[in-house]
Formats: sequence, structure tokens, C-alpha cells
Amino acid sequence: MKILITGGAGYIGSHVVKALGQLGYDITVFDNLSTGHREAVTYGDLVVGDLSDKAKLDELFKTRKFEAVLHFAGSIVVPDSVSDPLGYYLNNTVNSHFLLSLCQKYGVNQFIFSSTAAVYGMPGDGVCREDSPLAPINPYGQSKLMTEHMLKDLSFASNFRYVALRYFNVSGADPEGRIGQSFPKATHLIKVASETACGKREKMDIFGTDYATPDGTCVRDYIHVTDLADAHVKALEYLAKGGKSEVLNCGYGHGFSVKEVIARVKEITGVSFTVVEGPRRPGDPASLTAKADRIQQVIGWKPKYDDLNVIIKSAYEWEKKRPF
Repeated sequence: MKILITGGAGYIGSHVVKALGQLGYDITVFDNLSTGHREAVTYGDLVVGDLSDKAKLDELFKTRKFEAVLHFAGSIVVPDSVSDPLGYYLNNTVNSHFLLSLCQKYGVNQFIFSSTAAVYGMPGDGVCREDSPLAPINPYGQSKLMTEHMLKDLSFASNFRYVALRYFNVSGADPEGRIGQSFPKATHLIKVASETACGKREKMDIFGTDYATPDGTCVRDYIHVTDLADAHVKALEYLAKGGKSEVLNCGYGHGFSVKEVIARVKEITGVSFTVVEGPRRPGDPASLTAKADRIQQVIGWKPKYDDLNVIIKSAYEWEKKRPF
């Protein structure tokens, strides 16, 4: 199968490229390398370009005759979306609209979308189900939800089929050590804690200790990036077999607080680094965990790395390999 992977040089995209490449898929990666890395593309052909370059992307669709698209390219930092909402709507929504228009133009009817738990906003009990109310509290979540709406409407109007995977907190690194999270100025908790344990940061911050959670810090559902990559493989296989359009949560169904994660990082690494408690960041809900049984029922996904210690250890081992 000939597939296009946008954002395939980034953190999650590169792990999916590796998983699909090992299975023999014919892969074209399209990435502007603004946050991705050329060396992270371990399979397929890397084409450097931006989703806003309509002529270049149109030519790629015309010549390579893709059968499916996996769409990872986009902006992902919640606080940045609050300060630059129009930039997020442009990159995450407008560019997705153009990508979908090319799928329609060239008859590409299988599509996997990198969505987010941020579409749920602030669920009352902190647990997100696929049919929970959708009420994003930041432009990042809203920009992703707008694309979900486009997917749903296009699917209704044609034979286009998609799987939108709503990610929870993706962490860890390739167990083989080939790739990992190299996002500049990362805000992901386990990544930041690992950098601090390695001495790449003098300290790390906790943003808010007064949330309505057991220890006052935010609670999140952490999923190993390799398990998430496998979910994309299963989703692609599902669509190839004629599966109908679906929206599925990608998480483990249980959460850990910021303080719990930091304590675990210190324990695993043996490093007692400095942690500074500060005020809340804009756009952060108190608790987000997945109700994650549907993804296992619908596409047969079975996680292999549902262990916070394993996630942290892989992230730390990757961080130790990266230059300061």
C-alpha cells in the first residue's frame, strides 16, 4: 500500500513510520522539519515541504498515487495555542482542509488523523469517553475538533473513510533506541523531567498545585509511543479491510499526577533534581484519563507497554543518548 505520512519526521509520526516500514509499506513522508528531524525517518522517502505549499503537495498526490494518508503534521503546544490562536487554526485546521481536498480530488479514501484528548475540554469526572461532550478549552483542542468535523462530514458525503485517534499523553521512546522525542523546547512532563534528570535543565516547573485532584496537581493518562504507533498500524489495517469511519481514544484508562510522575522519575533515575512549584498554565484541565475499551474492541489493539516505569525508563535512556 502506498501511503503518505504528513509530519512523519516528528515524534509520534517517526515511530509510526518505523512500525509501518518494518511491515513493508511504501511510505512517503512529507515534513517541513520545523520540529521534526531528518534522521528520525528510518523508512521510506522524505519529501521536505510545508502543508501550505499547495502546488508541491498536489504534484505529490498526482505522481505517487497514494492509497491512504496518515496526518500528523500540526502544532501541539497548548499554551502557545492560547497566545497564537490564529496560527493554530491555520496550521491545524486550514492546512488539514487543503489536505482533505487533495484526498477528495485524487480519490484517496482512507485517512488516519492525529487528534487529541484536548477535544473533551474539562469532563466532569475527568474520564473521557468517545461520546463524552466535546468542549475544548483551548485553541489547540478546538483546531483539532474542527478537523474532526470535516472528516465526519466528508465521510458522510462520499466513500471517504477515516479513523480519528484521540491521543492522551504520549511519552517514552522506541525500545530499540533508534528514535525518541527530540521536540525542541518540549513541554511534555516525562520528557522535561528526563531532561532535568540528565542535567540538561537546571530545574523543572510544576504548573499549578491547587487543582481538585488528590495532590493538587494535574492528572493525565500516559501512553507509550510504541503502543500508540501500533494503534495506527491496526487502524490502517482496519480501514484496508473496509472498516467504517471511527473515532477512538488512545490511552490506558488510568492516570498519574504530575507529582507522582516526577517522584517516579527521581526514583528510576536516582537523581534528585530541583522542582519549582508555580501558578497554573492557561488551558490545562485538572484531570484527563481515557475510557479506552472501544479501540481494543473495534480494531483489536492490545497495548504492550502499559507500565509507567517502562515509559519513564525508555524516555530517560533516549535522553541520555541525545547531546546537550
